[in-house]
Amino acid sequence: MTFDKVYQYNFPTTIRFGAGASKELGDYLLRNNLSRPLIVTDTTVSQLEFFRQITTDLQKKNIAVEVFSNIHKNPVKSDVYKGTDLYDNTKRDSIIGIGGGAALDVARAIVLRVNHREDLFKYDDLIGGDVFVTNDVPHFITIPTTAGTGSEVGRSAIIADDETHQKKILFSPKLLAKIVFVDPLLTMDLPPFVTAATGMDALTHNMEAYVAKMPHPLCEGIALEGISLIHQSLEKAVNKPDLESRSKMLIASLMGAVAFQKGLGVVHSLAHPLSSLLDTHHGLANAVNIPYGMEFNIAGCEDKFRRIARTLELREETGEAVVKYLFDLNTKVNIPHQLRDIGVKQEHIETLADLAIADFAHPNNPKPVSREDFRNLYSKAL
Repeated sequence: MTFDKVYQYNFPTTIRFGAGASKELGDYLLRNNLSRPLIVTDTTVSQLEFFRQITTDLQKKNIAVEVFSNIHKNPVKSDVYKGTDLYDNTKRDSIIGIGGGAALDVARAIVLRVNHREDLFKYDDLIGGDVFVTNDVPHFITIPTTAGTGSEVGRSAIIADDETHQKKILFSPKLLAKIVFVDPLLTMDLPPFVTAATGMDALTHNMEAYVAKMPHPLCEGIALEGISLIHQSLEKAVNKPDLESRSKMLIASLMGAVAFQKGLGVVHSLAHPLSSLLDTHHGLANAVNIPYGMEFNIAGCEDKFRRIARTLELREETGEAVVKYLFDLNTKVNIPHQLRDIGVKQEHIETLADLAIADFAHPNNPKPVSREDFRNLYSKAL
Protein backbone atom coordinates (compact mmCIF):
# COMPACT_ATOMS: atom_id res chain seq x y z
CA MET A 1 0.00 0.00 0.00
CA THR A 2 1.27 3.45 -0.88
CA PHE A 3 0.31 6.63 0.96
CA ASP A 4 0.37 9.16 -1.88
CA LYS A 5 -3.09 8.39 -3.29
CA VAL A 6 -6.62 8.38 -1.89
CA TYR A 7 -8.34 5.11 -0.99
CA GLN A 8 -11.92 4.50 0.05
CA TYR A 9 -12.96 2.33 3.00
CA ASN A 10 -16.47 1.67 4.24
CA PHE A 11 -16.20 0.73 7.92
CA PRO A 12 -18.34 1.74 9.70
CA THR A 13 -18.99 4.76 7.45
CA THR A 14 -17.46 6.00 4.20
CA ILE A 15 -13.81 6.95 4.68
CA ARG A 16 -11.81 8.78 2.02
CA PHE A 17 -8.22 8.17 3.12
CA GLY A 18 -4.97 9.48 1.70
CA ALA A 19 -2.80 12.50 0.92
CA GLY A 20 -5.03 15.25 -0.46
CA ALA A 21 -8.35 13.65 0.54
CA SER A 22 -9.51 16.87 2.24
CA LYS A 23 -9.48 18.66 -1.14
CA GLU A 24 -12.55 16.61 -2.12
CA LEU A 25 -14.73 18.35 0.50
CA GLY A 26 -16.10 21.16 -1.69
CA ASP A 27 -17.22 18.91 -4.54
CA TYR A 28 -18.80 16.53 -2.04
CA LEU A 29 -20.86 19.36 -0.52
CA LEU A 30 -22.03 20.54 -3.94
CA ARG A 31 -23.01 17.01 -5.01
CA ASN A 32 -25.17 16.81 -1.90
CA ASN A 33 -26.74 20.26 -2.40
CA LEU A 34 -25.07 21.66 0.72
CA SER A 35 -23.85 25.26 0.59
CA ARG A 36 -24.01 26.68 4.14
CA PRO A 37 -21.89 24.48 6.44
CA LEU A 38 -20.99 25.28 10.03
CA ILE A 39 -17.35 24.28 10.49
CA VAL A 40 -16.58 23.36 14.10
CA THR A 41 -12.92 23.44 15.07
CA ASP A 42 -10.67 24.74 17.85
CA THR A 43 -8.88 28.05 18.11
CA THR A 44 -5.47 26.56 17.26
CA VAL A 45 -6.59 24.74 14.11
CA SER A 46 -8.59 27.78 12.96
CA GLN A 47 -5.32 29.75 12.69
CA LEU A 48 -3.39 27.15 10.67
CA GLU A 49 -2.64 27.52 6.97
CA PHE A 50 -4.30 24.27 5.90
CA PHE A 51 -7.54 25.36 7.59
CA ARG A 52 -7.47 28.72 5.80
CA GLN A 53 -6.88 26.82 2.55
CA ILE A 54 -9.92 24.58 3.18
CA THR A 55 -12.21 27.55 3.85
CA THR A 56 -10.80 29.50 0.88
CA ASP A 57 -11.37 26.54 -1.44
CA LEU A 58 -14.97 26.25 -0.25
CA GLN A 59 -15.62 29.97 -0.73
CA LYS A 60 -14.27 29.76 -4.30
CA LYS A 61 -17.04 27.21 -4.95
CA ASN A 62 -19.66 29.68 -3.61
CA ILE A 63 -20.05 27.73 -0.39
CA ALA A 64 -20.87 30.12 2.48
CA VAL A 65 -18.75 29.05 5.44
CA GLU A 66 -19.35 29.88 9.10
CA VAL A 67 -16.64 28.88 11.62
CA PHE A 68 -17.23 28.09 15.29
CA SER A 69 -14.00 27.65 17.26
CA ASN A 70 -14.82 28.98 20.74
CA ILE A 71 -14.45 25.66 22.56
CA HIS A 72 -12.59 24.37 25.61
CA LYS A 73 -9.85 21.78 25.13
CA ASN A 74 -11.97 19.51 27.34
CA PRO A 75 -15.44 20.35 25.96
CA VAL A 76 -18.32 21.46 28.18
CA LYS A 77 -22.06 21.80 27.66
CA SER A 78 -21.93 25.57 27.14
CA ASP A 79 -19.65 25.06 24.10
CA VAL A 80 -22.39 22.98 22.48
CA TYR A 81 -25.11 25.53 23.23
CA LYS A 82 -23.07 28.40 21.79
CA GLY A 83 -22.32 26.42 18.63
CA THR A 84 -25.98 25.51 18.19
CA ASP A 85 -26.97 29.18 18.57
CA LEU A 86 -24.55 30.06 15.76
CA TYR A 87 -25.99 27.25 13.60
CA ASP A 88 -29.50 28.62 14.13
CA ASN A 89 -28.72 32.33 13.76
CA THR A 90 -26.75 31.91 10.52
CA LYS A 91 -29.15 29.37 8.97
CA ARG A 92 -26.71 26.53 8.34
CA ASP A 93 -27.53 23.34 6.41
CA SER A 94 -24.71 20.98 7.53
CA ILE A 95 -21.92 20.55 10.07
CA ILE A 96 -18.25 19.80 9.41
CA GLY A 97 -15.99 18.87 12.31
CA ILE A 98 -12.31 19.61 11.65
CA GLY A 99 -9.73 18.94 14.35
CA GLY A 100 -8.93 16.59 17.20
CA GLY A 101 -11.21 14.94 19.69
CA ALA A 102 -12.47 18.15 21.33
CA ALA A 103 -13.61 19.76 18.08
CA LEU A 104 -15.18 16.56 16.77
CA ASP A 105 -16.99 15.91 20.06
CA VAL A 106 -18.45 19.43 20.08
CA ALA A 107 -19.40 19.15 16.40
CA ARG A 108 -21.18 15.83 17.03
CA ALA A 109 -23.00 17.21 20.07
CA ILE A 110 -24.20 20.19 18.01
CA VAL A 111 -25.43 17.73 15.37
CA LEU A 112 -27.52 16.15 18.11
CA ARG A 113 -28.78 19.39 19.64
CA VAL A 114 -29.98 21.03 16.39
CA ASN A 115 -33.21 18.98 16.43
CA HIS A 116 -33.18 17.73 20.05
CA ARG A 117 -33.77 20.72 22.35
CA GLU A 118 -34.26 19.11 25.75
CA ASP A 119 -31.42 19.61 28.23
CA LEU A 120 -28.34 18.17 26.51
CA PHE A 121 -27.66 15.66 29.26
CA LYS A 122 -31.11 14.14 28.95
CA TYR A 123 -29.48 12.26 26.04
CA ASP A 124 -26.67 10.85 28.23
CA ASP A 125 -26.18 7.26 27.13
CA LEU A 126 -25.21 6.18 30.64
CA ILE A 127 -28.78 6.81 31.83
CA GLY A 128 -30.43 5.41 28.71
CA GLY A 129 -30.79 8.80 27.06
CA ASP A 130 -30.01 7.42 23.61
CA VAL A 131 -33.69 6.35 23.30
CA PHE A 132 -34.64 10.04 23.09
CA VAL A 133 -32.48 10.62 19.99
CA THR A 134 -35.42 10.19 17.60
CA ASN A 135 -35.39 13.18 15.23
CA ASP A 136 -33.40 13.74 12.06
CA VAL A 137 -29.95 15.32 12.36
CA PRO A 138 -28.02 17.64 10.01
CA HIS A 139 -25.64 16.26 7.39
CA PHE A 140 -22.38 15.61 9.26
CA ILE A 141 -18.83 15.38 7.90
CA THR A 142 -15.57 14.89 9.83
CA ILE A 143 -11.94 15.66 9.03
CA PRO A 144 -9.40 14.63 11.71
CA THR A 145 -6.23 16.65 12.23
CA THR A 146 -4.67 14.45 14.93
CA ALA A 147 -4.03 10.72 15.14
CA GLY A 148 -5.47 10.09 18.57
CA THR A 149 -9.13 9.87 19.50
CA GLY A 150 -10.48 8.40 16.28
CA SER A 151 -13.60 10.52 16.90
CA GLU A 152 -14.00 10.93 13.16
CA VAL A 153 -15.53 7.43 12.93
CA GLY A 154 -17.32 7.54 16.28
CA ARG A 155 -21.00 7.67 17.18
CA SER A 156 -20.60 9.35 20.56
CA ALA A 157 -19.40 12.60 22.07
CA ILE A 158 -17.97 13.11 25.55
CA ILE A 159 -19.08 16.44 27.00
CA ALA A 160 -18.53 17.61 30.59
CA ASP A 161 -20.86 19.52 32.88
CA ASP A 162 -19.60 23.12 33.23
CA GLU A 163 -20.05 23.07 37.01
CA THR A 164 -19.44 19.52 38.26
CA HIS A 165 -16.91 18.60 35.52
CA GLN A 166 -18.50 15.15 35.31
CA LYS A 167 -18.26 13.73 31.80
CA LYS A 168 -21.39 12.56 29.96
CA ILE A 169 -21.64 10.37 26.86
CA LEU A 170 -23.99 11.39 24.06
CA PHE A 171 -24.52 8.40 21.79
CA SER A 172 -26.62 7.39 18.80
CA PRO A 173 -25.97 5.69 15.45
CA LYS A 174 -27.50 8.87 13.99
CA LEU A 175 -24.36 10.73 15.10
CA LEU A 176 -22.04 8.82 12.77
CA ALA A 177 -20.54 11.06 10.09
CA LYS A 178 -21.91 10.54 6.57
CA ILE A 179 -18.36 10.67 5.23
CA VAL A 180 -14.87 11.10 6.71
CA PHE A 181 -11.96 12.74 4.87
CA VAL A 182 -8.73 11.44 6.42
CA ASP A 183 -5.79 13.39 5.02
CA PRO A 184 -2.34 12.69 6.53
CA LEU A 185 -1.01 15.92 5.02
CA LEU A 186 -3.07 17.83 7.61
CA THR A 187 -1.05 16.22 10.41
CA MET A 188 2.44 16.79 8.99
CA ASP A 189 3.02 20.05 10.87
CA LEU A 190 1.70 18.92 14.24
CA PRO A 191 4.22 19.70 16.99
CA PRO A 192 6.00 16.70 18.55
CA PHE A 193 4.14 16.95 21.88
CA VAL A 194 0.69 16.81 20.27
CA THR A 195 1.78 13.93 18.02
CA ALA A 196 3.12 12.02 21.03
CA ALA A 197 0.14 12.63 23.34
CA THR A 198 -2.49 11.85 20.72
CA GLY A 199 -0.52 8.84 19.50
CA MET A 200 -0.38 7.40 23.00
CA ASP A 201 -4.13 8.05 23.25
CA ALA A 202 -4.63 5.91 20.14
CA LEU A 203 -2.43 3.19 21.64
CA THR A 204 -4.50 3.29 24.84
CA HIS A 205 -7.73 2.88 22.86
CA ASN A 206 -6.41 -0.15 21.01
CA MET A 207 -4.77 -1.77 24.03
CA GLU A 208 -7.68 -1.21 26.43
CA ALA A 209 -10.17 -2.41 23.82
CA TYR A 210 -8.18 -5.60 23.33
CA VAL A 211 -8.15 -6.52 27.02
CA ALA A 212 -11.67 -5.24 27.82
CA LYS A 213 -13.86 -7.97 29.25
CA MET A 214 -16.73 -7.82 26.76
CA PRO A 215 -16.18 -10.50 24.07
CA HIS A 216 -15.89 -9.06 20.56
CA PRO A 217 -13.42 -10.93 18.32
CA LEU A 218 -13.81 -8.47 15.42
CA CYS A 219 -12.75 -5.54 17.61
CA GLU A 220 -9.89 -7.57 19.11
CA GLY A 221 -8.43 -8.25 15.66
CA ILE A 222 -8.70 -4.58 14.73
CA ALA A 223 -7.11 -3.54 18.05
CA LEU A 224 -4.09 -5.81 17.55
CA GLU A 225 -3.46 -4.41 14.08
CA GLY A 226 -3.80 -0.88 15.50
CA ILE A 227 -1.21 -1.72 18.19
CA SER A 228 1.12 -3.04 15.49
CA LEU A 229 0.80 0.09 13.33
CA ILE A 230 1.53 2.37 16.31
CA HIS A 231 4.55 0.23 17.22
CA GLN A 232 5.81 0.70 13.65
CA SER A 233 5.21 4.42 13.38
CA LEU A 234 4.72 6.51 16.53
CA GLU A 235 8.36 7.18 17.39
CA LYS A 236 9.10 8.23 13.81
CA ALA A 237 5.91 10.32 13.56
CA VAL A 238 7.04 12.26 16.64
CA ASN A 239 10.76 12.64 15.96
CA LYS A 240 11.20 12.37 12.16
CA PRO A 241 7.72 12.52 10.61
CA ASP A 242 7.10 11.43 7.05
CA LEU A 243 3.98 10.59 5.05
CA GLU A 244 4.14 6.87 5.85
CA SER A 245 4.43 7.27 9.63
CA ARG A 246 1.69 9.93 9.74
CA SER A 247 -0.57 7.78 7.57
CA LYS A 248 -0.09 4.67 9.70
CA MET A 249 -0.87 6.65 12.85
CA LEU A 250 -4.11 7.96 11.35
CA ILE A 251 -5.16 4.43 10.36
CA ALA A 252 -4.31 3.14 13.84
CA SER A 253 -6.23 5.98 15.44
CA LEU A 254 -9.47 5.31 13.59
CA MET A 255 -8.99 1.56 14.17
CA GLY A 256 -8.79 2.26 17.90
CA ALA A 257 -12.08 4.13 17.78
CA VAL A 258 -13.75 1.20 15.99
CA ALA A 259 -12.21 -1.29 18.43
CA PHE A 260 -13.23 0.47 21.60
CA GLN A 261 -16.92 -0.06 20.96
CA LYS A 262 -15.91 -3.27 22.78
CA GLY A 263 -15.15 -1.14 25.84
CA LEU A 264 -12.32 0.70 27.58
CA GLY A 265 -11.04 0.30 31.12
CA VAL A 266 -9.01 1.45 34.08
CA VAL A 267 -6.62 3.72 32.15
CA HIS A 268 -9.39 5.91 30.79
CA SER A 269 -11.01 6.08 34.22
CA LEU A 270 -7.66 7.27 35.59
CA ALA A 271 -7.29 9.80 32.76
CA HIS A 272 -10.76 11.37 32.57
CA PRO A 273 -10.61 12.95 36.08
CA LEU A 274 -7.26 14.57 35.25
CA SER A 275 -8.90 16.31 32.28
CA SER A 276 -12.05 17.38 34.13
CA LEU A 277 -10.35 18.46 37.38
CA LEU A 278 -6.98 19.79 36.15
CA ASP A 279 -7.73 20.39 32.43
CA THR A 280 -4.97 17.94 31.47
CA HIS A 281 -4.74 17.06 27.77
CA HIS A 282 -6.63 13.77 27.42
CA GLY A 283 -3.91 12.04 25.41
CA LEU A 284 -1.24 13.10 27.89
CA ALA A 285 -3.36 11.83 30.80
CA ASN A 286 -3.71 8.43 29.10
CA ALA A 287 -0.03 8.34 28.17
CA VAL A 288 1.22 8.81 31.72
CA ASN A 289 -1.31 6.37 33.19
CA ILE A 290 -1.21 3.52 30.67
CA PRO A 291 1.86 1.67 32.08
CA TYR A 292 0.33 1.66 35.58
CA GLY A 293 -3.13 0.66 34.38
CA MET A 294 -1.83 -2.15 32.19
CA GLU A 295 0.36 -3.44 35.04
CA PHE A 296 -2.77 -3.57 37.24
CA ASN A 297 -4.48 -5.73 34.58
CA ILE A 298 -1.80 -8.38 34.05
CA ALA A 299 -2.99 -10.90 36.66
CA GLY A 300 -5.72 -12.97 35.04
CA CYS A 301 -5.00 -11.61 31.55
CA GLU A 302 -1.67 -13.30 30.93
CA ASP A 303 -2.75 -14.80 27.59
CA LYS A 304 -3.86 -11.46 26.19
CA PHE A 305 -0.69 -9.74 27.33
CA ARG A 306 1.31 -12.52 25.70
CA ARG A 307 -0.47 -11.72 22.43
CA ILE A 308 0.18 -7.98 22.84
CA ALA A 309 3.87 -8.68 23.50
CA ARG A 310 4.05 -10.80 20.35
CA THR A 311 2.39 -8.00 18.36
CA LEU A 312 4.97 -5.55 19.74
CA GLU A 313 7.76 -7.99 18.73
CA LEU A 314 9.10 -8.17 22.27
CA ARG A 315 11.73 -10.74 23.20
CA GLU A 316 9.85 -11.71 26.37
CA GLU A 317 6.16 -12.40 25.79
CA THR A 318 4.91 -11.27 29.21
CA GLY A 319 2.78 -8.52 30.70
CA GLU A 320 5.79 -7.16 32.52
CA ALA A 321 7.61 -6.77 29.19
CA VAL A 322 4.62 -4.87 27.80
CA VAL A 323 4.67 -2.48 30.77
CA LYS A 324 8.41 -1.87 30.30
CA TYR A 325 7.77 -1.24 26.60
CA LEU A 326 5.16 1.41 27.49
CA PHE A 327 7.54 3.23 29.85
CA ASP A 328 10.30 3.07 27.23
CA LEU A 329 7.98 4.34 24.48
CA ASN A 330 6.93 7.29 26.66
CA THR A 331 10.62 8.12 27.10
CA LYS A 332 11.24 7.96 23.35
CA VAL A 333 8.41 10.40 22.63
CA ASN A 334 9.20 12.68 25.61
CA ILE A 335 6.19 11.85 27.77
CA PRO A 336 6.93 12.01 31.53
CA HIS A 337 6.59 8.86 33.65
CA GLN A 338 4.97 10.45 36.69
CA LEU A 339 1.83 12.46 37.41
CA ARG A 340 3.73 15.05 39.46
CA ASP A 341 5.41 16.13 36.22
CA ILE A 342 2.05 17.09 34.68
CA GLY A 343 0.73 19.13 37.61
CA VAL A 344 -0.85 16.51 39.88
CA LYS A 345 -0.28 17.05 43.62
CA GLN A 346 -0.81 14.82 46.63
CA GLU A 347 -3.86 16.85 47.67
CA HIS A 348 -5.59 15.97 44.39
CA ILE A 349 -5.49 12.20 44.96
CA GLU A 350 -8.72 11.81 46.98
CA THR A 351 -10.81 13.92 44.61
CA LEU A 352 -9.33 12.12 41.60
CA ALA A 353 -10.19 8.76 43.16
CA ASP A 354 -13.78 9.90 43.74
CA LEU A 355 -14.12 10.99 40.11
CA ALA A 356 -12.43 7.82 38.80
CA ILE A 357 -14.73 5.41 40.62
CA ALA A 358 -17.72 7.33 39.19
CA ASP A 359 -16.30 7.17 35.64
CA PHE A 360 -18.02 5.17 32.90
CA ALA A 361 -14.98 3.39 31.46
CA HIS A 362 -13.80 0.98 34.18
CA PRO A 363 -16.87 -1.34 34.32
CA ASN A 364 -15.51 -2.91 31.10
CA ASN A 365 -12.04 -3.38 32.58
CA PRO A 366 -11.07 -7.09 32.63
CA LYS A 367 -10.93 -7.03 36.44
CA PRO A 368 -12.91 -4.95 38.93
CA VAL A 369 -11.42 -1.65 40.10
CA SER A 370 -12.28 -0.26 43.55
CA ARG A 371 -11.91 3.29 44.81
CA GLU A 372 -8.94 2.08 46.87
CA ASP A 373 -7.39 0.64 43.69
CA PHE A 374 -7.74 4.02 41.98
CA ARG A 375 -6.23 5.78 44.98
CA ASN A 376 -3.28 3.37 44.97
CA LEU A 377 -2.76 3.70 41.23
CA TYR A 378 -2.70 7.49 41.40
CA SER A 379 -0.31 7.37 44.36
CA LYS A 380 1.98 4.93 42.56
CA ALA A 381 1.99 7.11 39.42
CA LEU A 382 2.51 10.32 41.39
